[in-house]
Amino acid sequence: MKRRESAGGMGTGLVALGASLWATDLIFRRGLARDLPAVEVVFWEHLILTILCCPLVMRSVRYLRSLDRGDWVAAIIVGAGSSVVATVLFTEAFAVALRETGNPTEVLLLQKLQPLIVVLAARFLLGERVIPRYWMYAIPAIIGAYLVSVPDPLEFRISELVPAVLSIGAASLWGLGTVLGRRLSFKIPAIRLSSIRFCAGFPVSVVLLLIFESGTKATMSEAPELLALAVVPGLIAVSLYYRGLARTPAVTATLAELAFPLATIVLSYALFDAPLLVSQWIGIGLLAGSITALGLASRKGPSEVGIQRERSAGPAGAPV
Repeated sequence: MKRRESAGGMGTGLVALGASLWATDLIFRRGLARDLPAVEVVFWEHLILTILCCPLVMRSVRYLRSLDRGDWVAAIIVGAGSSVVATVLFTEAFAVALRETGNPTEVLLLQKLQPLIVVLAARFLLGERVIPRYWMYAIPAIIGAYLVSVPDPLEFRISELVPAVLSIGAASLWGLGTVLGRRLSFKIPAIRLSSIRFCAGFPVSVVLLLIFESGTKATMSEAPELLALAVVPGLIAVSLYYRGLARTPAVTATLAELAFPLATIVLSYALFDAPLLVSQWIGIGLLAGSITALGLASRKGPSEVGIQRERSAGPAGAPV
């Protein structure tokens, strides 16, 4: 019993650690963003990851054979949608908002819908039902994430349809990625699931590059940054994330993922001297406190964080 209880806390911690490593994207992508289009960066990232992961995917035949039709659909959505399309949608939403209004606040605000999307999707796809106790952790975490992401929390408006739709699309795909990744984690170990995700996303990144760009612009000088981007916030972070996701319900994982904006703001402050407002410090406190409390409560089981599973929800554990 104690081992099962501690697994929940460990799973939440691993998801938070993986999400925190996503924030290193800020370090490696900073220079690339000035020189390369977002679609091309996503393409190179997935090409490198496919080269690294292809041998492992080829040795995962027995896991792939265990997948049913629904699992294959889930794998395609996770690889193509969550890994590639969502990133492009969010990047484009951010760019359009800056160009049209000079203020990307609405894009950041709408991203905070992601936990709500996960709650709904997990209810229907995984049989995970939340009870009022869950919102004791979710509401402070979402408010904290908003305060961290938006410098002036009182200045927001949904004034442009295009960035709003793009941002909601990205949040929906990332939310589905959490839920469907949880489903796949019942059958596929974490590192192999990460490899399948990247290899499934690569063809889509090629198509998007051909649609939006006439060719590639990268030179050998960008190779170290592209490699680091693929390995640290890519392969290592996603593998840790899936290892944690195999041990914790999707609706818990989506709150642990909010360690990403927390780590991003801390890195911005520590490495780039980005000034922080009082509201952002409050957000840091709320986020850190909520994620810590979530991890501690998860050690006692899903019911302690307000989650009830239906009998059809699937196995309690997964290969890791």
